[in-house]
Amino acid sequence: MDQDRPNTNPRYPSPFVQLLLKLKVWFADRFHVRERQLMLLWAALIGLLGAVASECFRRATELVHFLATGSQMEIISSFSQLPLWQKLAVPVVGGFLAGLTLWLGNRFTMRLRQKTTTDYMEAIVVGNGNISVPASLVKSVSALFSISTGASIGREGPLVQMSSLVASLVGRARSFPVAQRRHLVACGAAAGIASAYNAPIAGSFFVAEIILGTVAVESLGPLIISAVVATFTAQLLHGGGPIYKSPGFALHSYWEIIFLSLMGLISGLLAPVYLHFLRGIERLFSKISLGPPAKLALGGAIVGLLAMVSPDVCGNGQGLLDTLFRENWFSNEILAILLLKVVATAATFGSGAVGGVFTPTLFIGAALGMLYGRCLLVLFPSFHLDPGMYGIVGMGSFIAATTGAPLMSILMGFELTLDYTLAPLLMVTCVIGYYCSSIFEKRFIYGESLERKGASFFNQQLAEAKIADLIQLDPITLPAKATFAEIAQTFVQHPFQHIYIVGENNRFLGAVSLHDIKEYLDRPELATMFIATDLMNEDFPRISPFQGMGDAFERFSEVRSERLPVVDDLDSCRLIGSISKTDIMLYLSGKQRQRS
Repeated sequence: MDQDRPNTNPRYPSPFVQLLLKLKVWFADRFHVRERQLMLLWAALIGLLGAVASECFRRATELVHFLATGSQMEIISSFSQLPLWQKLAVPVVGGFLAGLTLWLGNRFTMRLRQKTTTDYMEAIVVGNGNISVPASLVKSVSALFSISTGASIGREGPLVQMSSLVASLVGRARSFPVAQRRHLVACGAAAGIASAYNAPIAGSFFVAEIILGTVAVESLGPLIISAVVATFTAQLLHGGGPIYKSPGFALHSYWEIIFLSLMGLISGLLAPVYLHFLRGIERLFSKISLGPPAKLALGGAIVGLLAMVSPDVCGNGQGLLDTLFRENWFSNEILAILLLKVVATAATFGSGAVGGVFTPTLFIGAALGMLYGRCLLVLFPSFHLDPGMYGIVGMGSFIAATTGAPLMSILMGFELTLDYTLAPLLMVTCVIGYYCSSIFEKRFIYGESLERKGASFFNQQLAEAKIADLIQLDPITLPAKATFAEIAQTFVQHPFQHIYIVGENNRFLGAVSLHDIKEYLDRPELATMFIATDLMNEDFPRISPFQGMGDAFERFSEVRSERLPVVDDLDSCRLIGSISKTDIMLYLSGKQRQRS
């Protein structure tokens, strides 16, 4: 008699499994957790790992900087104490080592004949979400030498590279489909930007607006989670706050709104000049028949010569930005360092140094705004203008005019100061700067970078992805004669709400739904009589790799499921994998970006 009880019947789940299954059914009925919700958990993990990777790179730059200068101070302060010969020698040697790293690294990676990209933008927009590990390490080590020895280039580039690489490795380790791998890399990029500037909102919108080309919640949500986690992790590891904590600005006259709006116009006119100058210096370096070590050493020599005049040109400009706002510089001093910084940045960028120009561009915009504010103060002394306000507004509008991303620029200006008073002013000037610049400039900084680094090749290879590119292999399956206990155990062990039933040669027979078995959980006398073929839906929609996205959405409309089985052929119906609705939506988001 005891052997007939449900808890000892091998064809019925144990009481513990039965309890877990009931909890899963209750949870699924009320909360409807889908794969896009689970994506938020992966985004949080990427944010954490990305911040740790960024912190490791940050510590490495401090170590190399100490070895090169013998000082642990900030880079401008370190160079101020160096003798003249060392101010020249350190950037030259650093540039040579950076170029040598690229030269040797490229020779090594070419032998590997790898098919993955080293650029996170390519991996997100037109690639398959895979980033080359060896090539990324080569670029990061090269950037390490350049940044640590005073090159006028930002470290946000390698920080984003390392964070994106970590995200790519997670996606590959979990065998995520192309769309999800791309989105994880985007989360890594957002984490890198956020940890570099303590600006999670701007970091999220940087990736969404510039790279993804969309601010849809489906794409933006994971970016925000990743950026916020990265910011908190970075603050926990090394502290930090806004680059410039505003003392609290206020308009002394409503006439200032007109003056501030003109700052947007000035940025929109000067930004194309700045971009053309960077490209011109880059073309000039490309005509020099020297290898990467010599070219980067030449770029370092130019920075070193400028450092002999003013050490302020060294570094990415973040420390210089803080000094600009906190110290009362004369106008001629601001103009001099502005011109020197533009030349140093162009020389570093043109020589081929690995890094970013975002932070130097922030300083250039702030210096332009500060100069403009001081000119107005001389012309209209009765208005009691604050040049610092014009510096912040100039910083935001100039970034908008050079990147073509006004929304990100507004948020960046706000997060770098945490002054809400400036938000409406930034909104006006950033939009004006962007629209004015777009009259003369069709290729902004990052759009041109993506095109130049080979996106056309990846566009040909991967932009026209098919269903086959989004297949996730090895779906959860059970044989046709699986018992009710085996079905229940499988549902408890896996998060999916459908189990695929297969026959001989892995032929797809149908699917068992979690909701279809809940009526038998309290009726063991019936449940033990059924096997998988009795419970499955034989007409469950399926799709082949040769069908289009429209067919996939039509099949999804026929069933309440987040995934569809993929069979090799609709006649043989051999199960080869599954495809997710979320993956298709992310993929189509990328396609819309390419059409734009």
